[in-house]
Amino acid sequence: MLRRDYLVQTGSCALAAAMIRPSKSLAAWAAKAKNGLGLQLWTVRNQMEADTPATLKAIADAGYKQIELGRVVGSENVVKRAKDLNLAVRSSFFNWQTIAEPSSNVPSVDEVIETAKGFGLEYLVFGYIGKSARDTADKLRAIADRANEAAEKIVAAGMQMSYHNHSFEFEKIDGGRTGFELFVERFDKKLINFELDVFWAAIGGLDPVEALQKLGSRVGQVHLKDLKKGVGVIYDEGKVPHEAFEEVGDGSLDMKAIMEVATKNGVRQFHVEQDQSPNPIASIGQSAKYTAKNLW
Repeated sequence: MLRRDYLVQTGSCALAAAMIRPSKSLAAWAAKAKNGLGLQLWTVRNQMEADTPATLKAIADAGYKQIELGRVVGSENVVKRAKDLNLAVRSSFFNWQTIAEPSSNVPSVDEVIETAKGFGLEYLVFGYIGKSARDTADKLRAIADRANEAAEKIVAAGMQMSYHNHSFEFEKIDGGRTGFELFVERFDKKLINFELDVFWAAIGGLDPVEALQKLGSRVGQVHLKDLKKGVGVIYDEGKVPHEAFEEVGDGSLDMKAIMEVATKNGVRQFHVEQDQSPNPIASIGQSAKYTAKNLW
């Protein structure tokens, strides 16, 4: 994979040291992961719409211990049903427009926080930016500043704010710099950490292991999904072929190394997410089995 400039300074020696660490340590680190593997519900969005109770039961039956919501406001029924199945709910995305394009038509930061506190959430995830809102560096800087303001309120309310990447952030936008570099620089590290999606990082041209190594303790959560071998760099998320998304362990990413570096750096929240699958229920079961056998 190509490597963005901001990763060059990682240093081959540090990376090599991480890679030669004894494999038996992986299990010990993974055992510390907080309350088990999670599933981001976007994976089963159609199934959730068709039959929420049956889908949540299928998630629990597959071995997942927690779910990550796709939205905060409006998820009351999902949270109740999940907890009835002993599925923890600690993390949730919220409407990206709340920060990027605030208006009276989307939940305010205060409304998101109030609802999230009622759910007992620990993490609130700013997980996307629409194309028209991200096409200049100045727009991204303004979004980063608003994200810091929102995160100050979120942290004061006892929760953590995370930024979830796609691949558009890794395209050069500002004199050779990328949007992700801008966010790394501009986000207040005391207020915002990253939920690194290893698929989107890889398809954006980064080695996810090096990204984790570089970001270190600034990564609080990780999204696990695999990338089909041979897919090139694609910055536009709308142009990624559906078959590029693979179950954990079936693709080209070094999942063991990803888990090892992430857990060593303190990550305790891992969520499977497979944006596209011809059979999402089968896919989440396969990813859970692979993870339990080889990573957890």
